[in-house]
Amino acid sequence: MTALPTQPLSPLDGRYKAAVSPLGEYLSEAGLNRARVEVEVEWLITLTNHSLFGTTPLSQDEKHQLRALYIAFGQAEIDWLAEREAVTRHDVKAVEYLVRDRLSGLGLDRIAELTHFGCTSEDINSLAYALTVKRAVNDVWLPAYRGVIQRLRELALEHADAPMLSRTHGQPATPTTMGKELGVFVWRLERVLAQIEGSEYLGKFSGATGTWSAHLAAAPLVAWPNLAREFVEALGLTFNPLTTQIESHDWQVELYDRVRHAGGILHNLATDIWTYISLGYFAQIPVAGATGSSTMPHKINPIRFENAEANLELAGALLASLGQTLVTSRLQRDLTDSTTQRNIGVAFGHSLLALDNLTRGLGEISLSRDVLLADLDHNWEVLGEAIQTVVRAEVTAGRSTIQDPYALLKELTRGRRVGADDLAEFVKGLEIGDEAKQRLLDLTPATYTGLAEKLTRAKLKP
Repeated sequence: MTALPTQPLSPLDGRYKAAVSPLGEYLSEAGLNRARVEVEVEWLITLTNHSLFGTTPLSQDEKHQLRALYIAFGQAEIDWLAEREAVTRHDVKAVEYLVRDRLSGLGLDRIAELTHFGCTSEDINSLAYALTVKRAVNDVWLPAYRGVIQRLRELALEHADAPMLSRTHGQPATPTTMGKELGVFVWRLERVLAQIEGSEYLGKFSGATGTWSAHLAAAPLVAWPNLAREFVEALGLTFNPLTTQIESHDWQVELYDRVRHAGGILHNLATDIWTYISLGYFAQIPVAGATGSSTMPHKINPIRFENAEANLELAGALLASLGQTLVTSRLQRDLTDSTTQRNIGVAFGHSLLALDNLTRGLGEISLSRDVLLADLDHNWEVLGEAIQTVVRAEVTAGRSTIQDPYALLKELTRGRRVGADDLAEFVKGLEIGDEAKQRLLDLTPATYTGLAEKLTRAKLKP
């Protein structure tokens, strides 16, 4: 058997590459290395801006050329780093050597010894990961997440008035509207959205064990914690002043838990929509040329929601593992976080793929209002709740002497199919006021939806 050409091991880099490739800009090895170069370069500029160790601030042209090292970071730098790391066996050291090499080419040898000055690898890594994760979340993942919410909002408002039989415990229950049920997901997802949008992205920059020891040895009069804070905050990150060798990763644990929480809600959405499709509530809009089943031509499988469900489970498992591992580091440092963090992109990749499937799936369904109405018409017994509640109110008001209204309706409706005529005859025979009796006689399963439509429109209005 002939060996295959080199193949991607992960489907995210193969079958699903088109859907998740924007994350590669940030959460790939190259994206991480570009951010590392950015941190090294900006630290050089910060040190010289403060004229430390006899330096003078770089000219604007020199700063522009230096920043081009990460702004124009590309294949040449990727290849250079791969070759150097094969020798150094240390990824951050290879980045340091790259910057030093480029400084020489720019005629900036005079500041070469300030490259990586006072830094441990985790100073560079903590900021690089914070930058890449923040950008991936804000530029790629959040827009996709908001897209699902927006599509759900549109469907919820469109179907705010579409009466639907509820199914609590899988059994017929008090009617609602399809819009209100979709609106519940919008409400839940937006709450988590606000939490994710408010996430902090922390970085440390305090040396080998978080004490600025080497810094003080070189320049004891410099307020290094203040300079570090200035530097980290200038990158758009939150400064963590008290750490071990590593930034403690708590912000990552918090973020990944929130994204996993969002994924759990989306998983609930996917399974609910799948169930509504199986009930015939939603019809799937055929896609030209698509095959639903290899043997059954009539079928349109709800594959978008099934794929979303599976990818959310994978993402959730990876995000939970990230959180569980990253929250702990033995004593001042261990390396369990190193390999773990290289899978951040995989976790977000499966999550992004799920968001893509949900967006597509929600755009390929159409509500079958006639099916919803037919289902309601076959379940008049759900009005038992309304009848017994009205009777209790009438008893309290002194217009009825009925004993135990709940038991009365339970005997009539539990485990039985009760039609419109049966309920009308039952209501007419009740000892209650004429106004209450007429209200019950006018009620149908399709009109027994309470404030569902008003709630949806009030809470989801654009």
